[in-house]
Amino acid sequence: MLPFQTMGEAEASLGRNLTFSETLWFKYSADKSDYFLYCHNTIFLFVFYTLLPLPCAAAELLRSYKIDRFKIQPKVRNNLCRMFKCYKDVMTVFVCAVGPLQLFSFPVVQVIGIRTGLALPSVSEMFWQILVYVLVEDYTNYWLHRMLHCKWGYDKIHRVHHEYTAPIGFAASYAHWAEVLILGFASFLGPLIVPGHMITLWLWMILRQLEAIETHSGYDFPWSPSKYIPFYGGAEFHDYHHFVGGKSQSNFASVFTYCDSLYGTDKGYRYHKEVFGKLREKSGGKYDISMEDLKAE
Repeated sequence: MLPFQTMGEAEASLGRNLTFSETLWFKYSADKSDYFLYCHNTIFLFVFYTLLPLPCAAAELLRSYKIDRFKIQPKVRNNLCRMFKCYKDVMTVFVCAVGPLQLFSFPVVQVIGIRTGLALPSVSEMFWQILVYVLVEDYTNYWLHRMLHCKWGYDKIHRVHHEYTAPIGFAASYAHWAEVLILGFASFLGPLIVPGHMITLWLWMILRQLEAIETHSGYDFPWSPSKYIPFYGGAEFHDYHHFVGGKSQSNFASVFTYCDSLYGTDKGYRYHKEVFGKLREKSGGKYDISMEDLKAE
């Protein structure tokens, strides 16, 4: 809760007029507790994982050639019942595990110093902090994900996520509850190291959800803005990890490709791209190529 009763008091404390965004923030947050503001992350989690996968889910059901040609594994079809079951299972994990953890983790947020007051962070400050969060999450996620591919980790926990060999957006968080919490730690580690404003934390969590849903969408759209991000893996990169299946020892990173390149865990993927590229050339740009085609080659 802001320590001001009026905008005049806030401006007097800052020694200047409030910016437009600060005025909006004051009007929204002045009478709300810090705990309530932190709980917004839980709301965003449910809302974004409900709405963002819908366009690709609709494309999956309609199977129009104009969109289907961008599907990474075009021979795999997911019906409405399977997608709804996936969504229901994910929401169950959110309700039973993720939501309570976020709500009860508020004391940690207070201790590390994530602030809710004025002034708001600049665009530059938010950019650099989120860049740190992305890099920390990506590197930590790489090793945690790789650990989950050891025999015990896979058999007891990670195999649930690999039930989808051709992932869909709803399957981004389709996993054992323990895996959701383990990999969720990687997302929260950046803000623990470099705490910022609550708005920065909100934006980071939303971006992380967007990225997870995109990489599990099952579609590789050439117009995606993420195509312009250096070293970004994207849907095609992570889809290969599911395509290979439970024994996959490739493409562990969540966002970028540098960890897999650095530690040599992208060799299968690079070979896959090379061979599939040749097959598509021979077929005149045909997209509907299966594992059987690859084996025949």
